[in-house]
Amino acid sequence: MTTPTLYEWAGGHDALRRLTEVFYDKVLEDPILAPVFAHMSENHREHVAIWLGEVFRGPSRYTDELGGYPAMLAHHLNLGLTEEQRARWAGLIAASADPAGLPGDPEFRSAFVAYIEWGTRIALANSQPGATPPPKAPVPHWGWGEAPPYQP
Repeated sequence: MTTPTLYEWAGGHDALRRLTEVFYDKVLEDPILAPVFAHMSENHREHVAIWLGEVFRGPSRYTDELGGYPAMLAHHLNLGLTEEQRARWAGLIAASADPAGLPGDPEFRSAFVAYIEWGTRIALANSQPGATPPPKAPVPHWGWGEAPPYQP
């Protein structure tokens, strides 16, 4: 039996798109994050779903269609994000997983939250004025870590 990717287990693009819809609805109502996303493009939710899809080992659409890691990096440079904003972003997206219908098993949620913590901490560091992150790198590919899904 082949272990599914996080992308497959989550339910593919449709599931990640539901996640970004639920999440960004929360963001726009949040006093800490709403100012950061006040001028979010109409494609932002879709682009984040595509990014998460590639990170979770789905199709390489973010790289192929949207510029890959350098494009994602460019969106964060010099934003000057705060730890409070990072933590709120991570908490709200984790809290959006249930209403979006993502799998609730501990293995998936552990991998999901691990990526969110890692990714938001990278984004926080890269957003600081004067930060010099590597200009080119691949999109990270996240896996199950220590706890693959239970498949009877």
